Amino acid sequence: MPKMKSKKSLLKKIKVTAKKKVLRRYTKQNHFNSKQTGSFKRKKRSDVEIVGQEAKNILKAIIN
Repeated sequence: MPKMKSKKSLLKKIKVTAKKKVLRRYTKQNHFNSKQTGSFKRKKRSDVEIVGQEAKNILKAIIN
């Protein structure tokens, strides 16, 4: 049976904390940001937690 490998592209986009929280970057950060308010731009600097079934699916893909 072949070796189980993790999904490398997924590992580059997310971070898993010690308590198994799955974090991702906030979207819409690349360009066209000049019209946005300062508070919205500051909000986009933080990470967003992925919750629910989607987080469970991601953890399964990482473990394999």
